[in-house]
Parts: sequence; C-alpha cells; structure tokens
Amino acid sequence: MKPFGQRLAGALAHRGPLCVGIDPHPRLLADWGLTVDVDGLETFCELCVEAFDGVVAIVKPQVAFFEVFGSAGIAVLERTVEVLCSSGTLVLADAKRGDIGSTMDAYARTWLSSDSPLCSDAVTVSPYLGFGALAPALDLAAETRRGVFVLAATSNPEGAQVQQARVADGRSVAQVMVDEAAVRNAGADVLGSVGVVVGATLTEAPDLSALHGPILMPGVGAQGGTPDDVRRLAGDQLRAVVPNVSREVLRAGPSVSALRDAVARTVDGFAFLQA
Repeated sequence: MKPFGQRLAGALAHRGPLCVGIDPHPRLLADWGLTVDVDGLETFCELCVEAFDGVVAIVKPQVAFFEVFGSAGIAVLERTVEVLCSSGTLVLADAKRGDIGSTMDAYARTWLSSDSPLCSDAVTVSPYLGFGALAPALDLAAETRRGVFVLAATSNPEGAQVQQARVADGRSVAQVMVDEAAVRNAGADVLGSVGVVVGATLTEAPDLSALHGPILMPGVGAQGGTPDDVRRLAGDQLRAVVPNVSREVLRAGPSVSALRDAVARTVDGFAFLQA
C-alpha cells in the first residue's frame, strides 16, 4: 500500500479537493425523517456511503456522534468504515485523540492498526499534551502507511488561548505544531502523511510553507468559511489543502442525488485548488 499522503494526493487529483463529513447530529437525523436512535444512525450512514463512496476524495466520520449510542453506535461506525475502505474511498476518523504513553498507544492501535475493526486511513489527533506525546500514533501511521492530522490552529474562539500562546523562541504554539509535523514529512514523495488542521474561519494561519503535508480546513460553508478564505489562508500551499464540508452538504439529504449535487457544487467552488 502506498503511503497515505500519496493516496490522498491521487484521490484529490481524481475526485476533487474535498473532504465530506459524516456527522449524524440528532437534528440532521430528524431533518432527514429518521429516528434519533441506532436504526436512524444506520440509515443515515448507508445513505451517506451511497452518496459519497467513490465520489469524494476523503470521508470524515465524526466519531462522537457514534459513541453517543454506545456499543451499537460503534458497530455502525465499524461497518461504515469497512464499506468505505474496502471500496477504496479514503476514511479520516475524526476522533481527536490525544494522551500519553500506553493510552496513546491504545488510541493509535484503535484507529491505525490493520487488525483493528475501526482501522481507518487516517485519524485526527490533539497535540496539546505535547507533540512528542503523539509518537505512538505517528510511528504506527508510518509503519502501516496511514495518516495523522494534527490539530494546529482550530477555528473555535477558545482555541486561541492555547494555540496563539508564544513559546520561548517567539513562535506560536500552533506554529510549533505545524513545524513538528513538517519534520515528520521531510523527504516524502508528493505529499507527506502528517497533516495539520487549520480552520477556514481564522483571520491568520500559521506559516504552512514548509509543511509538505495535507492541510485539512474545516469551517467551510455553514460555519462561515468561504473559498476566498481558504485561498487567503493557504497561501502558496493551495494544492495541499483539503476543505472539509459537513453541514453544507448534509443538509441536502436524505436524497442521494441531492447529496451528490451538493458535493458537485462545492467541488466546483474549489476548482482553483487544482489549477
């Protein structure tokens, strides 16, 4: 299997620069005419898989919306990930895990080990116990040729309290995270497999010029981020950007054709990323 960065670059080139979330929020389930329970969750995911499989570059299930239903919800997530991965659609598990030592190792094995029922192509991680604490996930991802997306500069207002704090050399904490990810991507062909998360609603992004990895940009659409914001924040790294859209697409459901039309419209708005 090729490294995640290479596989992602190929998917972006062939299917357009878009990550679509599978976010089974209770309100969305109700809006789709589904029950807010495991049966509704399963139908929601089946429709999303039918709409997005083979159509978008990467799909991002939001793990929390499955966990809320307990073991039955996790079983739905397992089936969703398995179907997408087996058909060749890249899956990014939005789990935002971050811990130390053996606990981080367990999180890594859950999402990145080939023999795990939840194994995905990549996982989001939180580095705010120190970037070095992510080593179990980063090392296992390199071993299994999967990917990791590190939270760097998120769009929530509370994030600035930590992410914009300055370290001794004057860099912001967010910049340190980007720079540490860049070290992990050194020497990679095409695109490294350690990405960062940078919110599309920010006024300013960290310097991404040396990252040589994918840049996931959530916050596009319903949260207020626009293609112009993506262009401004990405600078000369446009071809590494993966805009993440969830509600803007999902509110078109439950019709599979309407969901696909929403994807097509969104992809058209980001055509400049592949120019």
